[in-house]
Amino acid sequence: MKITSSAFENNSKIPTKYTCDGESVNPPLSFIDIPTDAKSLVLIMDDPDAPMGTFVHWILFNMDPKISQIKENSIPQSTAQGITSVGKVAYVGVCPPSGTHRYFFKLYALDTVLNPVNPDKSALGKEMQRHIIDKAELIGLYNRI
Repeated sequence: MKITSSAFENNSKIPTKYTCDGESVNPPLSFIDIPTDAKSLVLIMDDPDAPMGTFVHWILFNMDPKISQIKENSIPQSTAQGITSVGKVAYVGVCPPSGTHRYFFKLYALDTVLNPVNPDKSALGKEMQRHIIDKAELIGLYNRI
């Protein structure tokens, strides 16, 4: 399984458009080699370099495993969203207070469909335990100058 973006390469700079210095919209993402036995997909985007601990920017779950992409500034139809570190149920653009931060886009293939209502990362992680059949990761970097 693999996750990529047409907007940036793995371990390279996220374009300003997808940050608080730009339009703060989600970047386009593509998925390949999803396991055929997957029942749903989960995407968690977080920043482990945040000063107060890992900052969650975006949570999508119960994505149809047949989808191959998330378009810019959108979420796939019938996809649920979780609660970010600022309490929003939406994409939160990258916005590091200082230095270069790493932003992890983590894609999980699950053998089930989840049932939580507006979960945060911790609650979703508990629901996902023992259901992950594959995972992939894309890392973007950003530094506010």
